[in-house]
Amino acid sequence: MINGTSKTSVKSANLSDQEQFETALFYQENLMLKFNIVAADWATLKQDAQFIRERVFIQEQQIDAAEEWDAQDPISLHFVVYADLKPIATARLLDNNSIGRVAVLKAYRGQGIGQLLMLDIIQQAQKQQRKALKLSAQVHAIAFYQGLGFKVEGAEYLDCGIPHRDMSLIF
Repeated sequence: MINGTSKTSVKSANLSDQEQFETALFYQENLMLKFNIVAADWATLKQDAQFIRERVFIQEQQIDAAEEWDAQDPISLHFVVYADLKPIATARLLDNNSIGRVAVLKAYRGQGIGQLLMLDIIQQAQKQQRKALKLSAQVHAIAFYQGLGFKVEGAEYLDCGIPHRDMSLIF
């Protein structure tokens, strides 16, 4: 549910990729009334991004903390979604056009927040004139990323013991 109404899927077989993207932007604009996204460096968003990633990846998914924190954090652009000043979702955009560490707190899933976050990252990448984006999707999330226009590439593999597939979005 979004603002008391049922959530409508952005993906439709009858819509072109551009129409799907415009529909997604419409939902993003409506969700922005309720949520705020901040994009900044690691020093600025570290505390809030760590809070979310610790709960989602380390506690829920049992990923070893040594695997979660890496040298990419200090050199990536980070995004945090806030609801009433509370951090509820995060992701990062690397210099090599990879999106990673996409996480939404459990209590906020299914409300379009992940989509809101990803659309903001996609818009940022387009403003930076990047030609494409890539990510390593947990297999259970492939349909979510496909709904944003990402295409599956390559075979399934394990990352931190979790099945993943590479995906890309060409602008």
